[in-house]
Amino acid sequence: MHILLSNDDGYFAPGLAILAESLAPLGTVTVVAPERDRSGASNSLTLDRPLTVRRAASGFFYVNGTPTDCVHLAVTGLLDELPDIVISGVNYGANMGDDTIYSGTVAAATEGFLLGIPSVAVSLVAAGNDNYRTAARIAADIARRFKDKPLGQHALLNVNVPDVAYEELRGIEITRLGKRHKAEPVVKATTPRGGTVYWVGAAGGAQDAGEGTDFNAIARTVASITPLQVDLTHYAQLQAVRDWFA
Repeated sequence: MHILLSNDDGYFAPGLAILAESLAPLGTVTVVAPERDRSGASNSLTLDRPLTVRRAASGFFYVNGTPTDCVHLAVTGLLDELPDIVISGVNYGANMGDDTIYSGTVAAATEGFLLGIPSVAVSLVAAGNDNYRTAARIAADIARRFKDKPLGQHALLNVNVPDVAYEELRGIEITRLGKRHKAEPVVKATTPRGGTVYWVGAAGGAQDAGEGTDFNAIARTVASITPLQVDLTHYAQLQAVRDWFA
């Protein structure tokens, strides 16, 4: 099994190294990750300049671009053979509900999916305990299932894992995405030269955290796995817009 790993925290992130170590027994692991933290990069491709690929002492490849760039380069030219699966993570921090739209972690997995490869995004819902190995163990189990019993179709899975020891997990649940309240207001500050700058405000709290959501699972110390799709078509509104233009 050939596994392509990426992330959005950068090639030096501890979650990436632990994930690579956990997946090594399953086959060949190739890491192609951003040269710096690109959290929140979403599905952006770099089209205005050339990209470079370098290799770190760890053997990991790193790219001066986005998570999407990393997977795109790896699959369309850098690797001699297509990977069997793309795994992105382990991200430090949740990627639940609306987070998936902005997440570079989810974006790296999405790029693999769009290129026809089963893909998984894995995030640790950080609580200061740094239990990356719990999330990596879940990821390894998912990869093993893809190897032994493929789903029969390309899949894009979004995985969120509570920040607890593996033995403290209360199971795994297949969930839907919840929804957050709108983001908190921007934080305005003044530079030493008197200019004004703005920091994007923190994500809003959970608005839809009902039964069956990723938020609900995490609150119960249960790992969440959400199958995602990329089709943005609002099918229920097609006829309304046709009538609008009639």
